[in-house]
Amino acid sequence: MKTRYADIPAYITRDGSEIRELMHPSLHNNRLQSLAEATVAPGARTQSHRHAVAEELYHVSAGSGIMTLGDSRFKVGAGDTVLIPPGTPHMIEATGTEPLRILCCCSPPYSHEDTELLEGA
Repeated sequence: MKTRYADIPAYITRDGSEIRELMHPSLHNNRLQSLAEATVAPGARTQSHRHAVAEELYHVSAGSGIMTLGDSRFKVGAGDTVLIPPGTPHMIEATGTEPLRILCCCSPPYSHEDTELLEGA
């Protein structure tokens, strides 16, 4: 199975980021994980949220930001990877002048039903 970035439409997910599902079971032949690219505009941030079941990996491919992970806050930039354990509140803010681009790997695969918004819900 192969996908092409140019063929994948973007959508806005529950946390407010723009998402492209690069590989997801609902669209492709994979089963146990999903891979998406999230884009957060300069000065914007995602809503605080958590996933009850899914473990996430965020890999920053471009831009810079501040990651809030549970009680911790720290800077992230291109080349950084963050582990987000299931049940951990998190959000990310783009602090640079260019969009923050993040590869998001979820296992089990991302689902809206597993996303609990923690603000403005």
